[in-house]
Amino acid sequence: MTSRISEAFSKAAREERPAFVAYVVAGYPTLAEAVDVLLELEKGGVDLIELGIPFTDPLADGPTIQAAHITSLENGTDIDSSMQLVADARIRGLNIPVVFMGYYNPIMQYGEELLVERCAQAGIDGYIVVDLPPEEAVSFRGLCATLELSYIPLITPSTSEARIKRLVQIADSFIYIVSRSGVTGARKYLDTHLPELLGRVQQHSSLPLAVGFGVNTHAHFKDVGAMADSVVIGSQFITVMKNASPGKAAEAARRYAEEVSGRTVNDTKRAKPLPKFGGAHATDCSETQSLLPDRFGDFGGQYIPEALYDCVAELEEAYVQCKDDPAFWEEFRSFYPYMGRPSPLHLADRLTSKCGGARIFLKREDLCHTGSHKLNNAIGQALVAKRLGKTRIIAETGAGQHGVGTATICAKLGLQCIIYMGSEDMRRQALNVFRIRMLGAEVIPATTGSCTLKDAVNEAMRDWVTNVQSTHYLVGSAIGCHPFPTMVRVFQCVIGNETKEQMQALTGRLPDAVVACVGGGSNSIGMFYPFISDKSVRLVGAEAAGDGVDTPKHSATISSGTLGVFHGAKTYLLQDKKGQIMETHSISAGLDYPGVGPEHAWLRATGRGEYHAVTDTQALEGFRNLTQLEGIIPALESSHAVYQAMQVASKMSPEQQIVICVSGRGDKDVNTVAEVLPVIGPRIGWDLRFEEDPTKIPRRDNN
Repeated sequence: MTSRISEAFSKAAREERPAFVAYVVAGYPTLAEAVDVLLELEKGGVDLIELGIPFTDPLADGPTIQAAHITSLENGTDIDSSMQLVADARIRGLNIPVVFMGYYNPIMQYGEELLVERCAQAGIDGYIVVDLPPEEAVSFRGLCATLELSYIPLITPSTSEARIKRLVQIADSFIYIVSRSGVTGARKYLDTHLPELLGRVQQHSSLPLAVGFGVNTHAHFKDVGAMADSVVIGSQFITVMKNASPGKAAEAARRYAEEVSGRTVNDTKRAKPLPKFGGAHATDCSETQSLLPDRFGDFGGQYIPEALYDCVAELEEAYVQCKDDPAFWEEFRSFYPYMGRPSPLHLADRLTSKCGGARIFLKREDLCHTGSHKLNNAIGQALVAKRLGKTRIIAETGAGQHGVGTATICAKLGLQCIIYMGSEDMRRQALNVFRIRMLGAEVIPATTGSCTLKDAVNEAMRDWVTNVQSTHYLVGSAIGCHPFPTMVRVFQCVIGNETKEQMQALTGRLPDAVVACVGGGSNSIGMFYPFISDKSVRLVGAEAAGDGVDTPKHSATISSGTLGVFHGAKTYLLQDKKGQIMETHSISAGLDYPGVGPEHAWLRATGRGEYHAVTDTQALEGFRNLTQLEGIIPALESSHAVYQAMQVASKMSPEQQIVICVSGRGDKDVNTVAEVLPVIGPRIGWDLRFEEDPTKIPRRDNN
């Protein structure tokens, strides 16, 4: 099949013009028009089609292509229908090569071997996988080669020289050059450093180079075509079809292809021969390894866009240096008075009496500066970022606590701070949004998908791809690609380490169980990790069951999820059978996430950790009990752990002891509790209403 790609580039070279590559999303704008779009693109002079496979969370793509993915999914497009589109187009006379371009999780759910076999049968010529760097693509590349499908790597402006040498070794037909850092989208101006980037690649490979990202005018096309073997246009095709009259998208795409390539004015040839810098194409490829283990059993890894690879490698190297440097930890601990460490641990006597079983202790992360455990990790990563020379910090946040923690340390260290937050979370956590802004940070709403934590992570990742040179992405939970899960866990382990010491001092022994809430899982892995080798200590996680795991409205990833790849890591996900990420729900914004940290997935898979789903109603019951029995208003996230701890403690003996990680305080959640009490309150016998004028509340009869 790669011969069809080779012939396309050879034909363009014989005609002394750049090959024209068009990117469109399968099934866009409608399934009924999709085959006609492919055929009309060929009529318009396109030499090769990159056919985007729709995905719910295309984090390397800009707004235009994101929207096209969503429309395509709404049209019912999936991998099978995308293959059928190509097969139908071949029957109707499509001759140019078609390369699938997409994200790995739908491929993984489909099955690599089955997919490659069916792609070959349907007349598809190759694959570009945005978040599958060669280190993660060994088996998939091998399958493609077996059936003569091409595997096309991407090279970006941030790709190092060593990395370029490695990537050209796995290319077999052409190399996709991303002309600028960032996500997809049309631009007014091209990157002035493009000739330098092309020269760097041509020093190591004689394969054709296809340049994309930002090209949208005939002038752009001519300029890029004068330097590269091929020009790629994507976002502008989507825009043209979107603006076309109903039923006219294919025709509009053809007209635009003719105009932008110069066919309408007979201006397709290069003015000068294409410059070449030489270089023999290598054929062997040795695998590289991370400095630290990048997996927890089968979970974890680095499933990331190529634009981030060298940045992540740089981060890992800096983290390893910090981890092994006593001066770094001395600086980290110098912030303990500022953070309020060590946080207290004490007996919850009335809660213990209520449960009638094990003694319950509380690890009070809610008393730390900013009101949660989040500052532990924020300070650690900010100090690493300073050593890297990064001046701009971005972060995602759900409940707002990580946003507050990040904005706090950025104010302390004088760093620019941008926080991404789902617009729905901004509504229900308005107080934390205001706190973040008071600290001098900018809050940017994520308005796609469910407008919650998942979408905030997507937007933060897009920002990072665009600004890798100046920016550190301060990931707030134990999620994402390596080294983030390890790094976050190490900075949060202060929770479990202190708990060990404090329980030994208070009781003379370790607890029989530790309990923490689990969304992405930072507070819980910080509590659990120091106890992993202590087999007598149960590790109990409480995740968000929302309206119930038997409904679509929950976030119980470990209890109900399946293995997949999301936000850079292989872990358990809430997804459908086709690998599309599902919308989630929880009363607590911080647990409203469709994935979980890969180390938690490993703990569950090995049986070392136990995870329980706690509904919104049950969480509010935990919230009420800790509030009214101990005078502590917990975060709704922590309330899930409180409820589960009460269930565990009630089945234990009075000689046993259990520790709850109270990960955050509940000031931020008072409005949410007031909103849901009219519905949930009657279920747990809590008749309480928020009154605009409290003076009108009838007095209780004390007689």
